[in-house]
Amino acid sequence: MAKNIEDIFIVCGEPSGDLLAGNLLEEIRRINPQVKCCGVGGKRLADAGAEIIYDIKELSVMGLLDVLKKLPRFLKLKNLILKEIDARKPSCLILIDFSGFNLRLAAAVNKRIPVIYYVSPQIWASREKRVKRIKKFISLNIVLFRFEEEFYKKHGLRVERVGHPLLDLVKPSPDKKGLCAETGITPGKPIVSLLPGSRKQELRLILPLMLESALIINKKNPGTQFIIAKSPALEAKEYSRICASYGNLDLKIIEGRTADCLDLAQASLVCSGTAALEAAIIQKPFVIIYKTSLFNYLLYRPQIKIPYIGIVNIIAKKEIVPEFIQFNARPEKIATTALKLLNDPSCSKQMNQALQEVKDSLGGPGAAGRAAKIIMDFLA
Repeated sequence: MAKNIEDIFIVCGEPSGDLLAGNLLEEIRRINPQVKCCGVGGKRLADAGAEIIYDIKELSVMGLLDVLKKLPRFLKLKNLILKEIDARKPSCLILIDFSGFNLRLAAAVNKRIPVIYYVSPQIWASREKRVKRIKKFISLNIVLFRFEEEFYKKHGLRVERVGHPLLDLVKPSPDKKGLCAETGITPGKPIVSLLPGSRKQELRLILPLMLESALIINKKNPGTQFIIAKSPALEAKEYSRICASYGNLDLKIIEGRTADCLDLAQASLVCSGTAALEAAIIQKPFVIIYKTSLFNYLLYRPQIKIPYIGIVNIIAKKEIVPEFIQFNARPEKIATTALKLLNDPSCSKQMNQALQEVKDSLGGPGAAGRAAKIIMDFLA
């Protein structure tokens, strides 16, 4: 084991991972303020005190072709990380999600230092054979969900479940009146939020689909306001270009306030991913939408061994939130379901009750603190 237990190296690759990485580092430094950290991340990890050796802005990928296009960049990054690890000799490497890259990195590190995986790969959903690589190269797995813990234990891996850190991070503003005044939203008129994801490819494929659905909703419910939750990881011009064709909608773009966008809305259209769990925590009705290129869909769909892609439905083991995926993601169907959530209180109430059960299953507050303690105890 490395001698300097005050140095750690963290690698994440996407905005959601950066959020969790920053939260984890803050908790680690609460236990030991002397801890130094460097790694691959974004603004949130930097704000927590890490030295960023490579920013994640250009790392997000979606599908095999995108991976191949960026392969030289990933190879260069892997070599940079290995060089930094050899020079700095940190006490451990903490990997956060981003499994396509991080599992290969773990193999390249090859036990030179302990490797801890926080927010482990979704091997329970697809490509289960990756469990062999995890068993060989990962020293400790820290997972968020009960079913993950059961899966890892079944395969004989060292695992600790801490619950979900989003319970501490998803905090909508209590001042709704002030928020409406700040953003130009009219209180009392129906609101639908659109959360099209944090990747460029998701935005280009999913936002037009959501806006087409919004046109149908607005036709049936005139005067509906639509909020787009903008990801700080994407440029405003990406949104403006797509929205330019939908000028007849009452449309507002709000950056970096996903929880507020969800909380203000009576219904939301949400790209499958972290935002769906945020909606569940806030307990506001929503539908899940996902679309990728035909090539990626045909390549990856046969590998998925579970009936749902939305984490909320995976936790519930049934479809409590409607999913509109690929060929089924049609504006007419999406709008019809969203209108039912908007106009039928019993429908939205039923969903909220099911979401409460999902929220209750996520564990109590303090997940990142528990993860930090497990890591520091492990290193000690």
